[in-house]
Amino acid sequence: MVSYNTKDWFTFIFRFHKADTFRKLLPIMFAIGLYCGIIEYLEVEYLNLSSNSNIKNITIMHGMLGFVISLLLVFRTNTAYDRWWEGRKLWGSLVNNSRNLALKLSAILTLEEDKDFFRKTIPHYANVLNNHLKNEQTAMQLFDDLELEINHQIHLPNQVAKKMFDKINHFYLSGKLTGDQLIIINSELQSFTEICGACERIKNTPIPYSYSAFIKKFIFFYVMTLPFGYAFSLGYYVIPVVVFIFYVLASLELIAEEIEDPFGTDENDLPTQKISENIKKHVEELL
Repeated sequence: MVSYNTKDWFTFIFRFHKADTFRKLLPIMFAIGLYCGIIEYLEVEYLNLSSNSNIKNITIMHGMLGFVISLLLVFRTNTAYDRWWEGRKLWGSLVNNSRNLALKLSAILTLEEDKDFFRKTIPHYANVLNNHLKNEQTAMQLFDDLELEINHQIHLPNQVAKKMFDKINHFYLSGKLTGDQLIIINSELQSFTEICGACERIKNTPIPYSYSAFIKKFIFFYVMTLPFGYAFSLGYYVIPVVVFIFYVLASLELIAEEIEDPFGTDENDLPTQKISENIKKHVEELL
């Protein structure tokens, strides 16, 4: 995730980072500029259609469609941001629940070896979930001095959660935990799987294909028809105008595509690795 100063306007305007849409769209912007130049030359200079009122009236259509496409893009970006923000809230809940579980176990458990298990397992759940959502393989050896048997062919976060449940149940059966204490810590243990399921829902449920494809086609045909109507009134200035309009519309769609999956490795995705490291730091302090 990109760290920045929200009040530094000049940095935003004159600096282009590698996630900026301008870099991604630059080749097609050149192509659209060339296309607009060809349309301007054919319509105005070669075919001399400046007296054709029917072609000039195309701008009326663009005025009406511009309002429609703006509504679609606003809905698109809002939907994508909602997914990004929900992912951030879920990882915030994971941080809080990991702290709460560590606090309760620190007060309940008395043996250092019992605390040591959860000191390493709780942060590891966040690390495994991070890798799971990024579709990355987790290391076979979980810890330097604590090894858990993990089958990497099946759901990794579920296995780590099961190890914690098994350990808590062993404490209860051996008398290290009372029934009331078991109930007290159950909510935090249960929340791990609930957070994992909610993150998987965001990860595995993209925007419907037909909706996403329609917006892309709408932007393409809208931009491709702009030179036909504005070539007479703008002349060759139609080239930078149409290129800029395409840049704005396509950038909104690219940004929405990037943030609708907040658990990837893009510049604007959630800093889940950093959050995992903070969980590890806090849990080790508490236990």
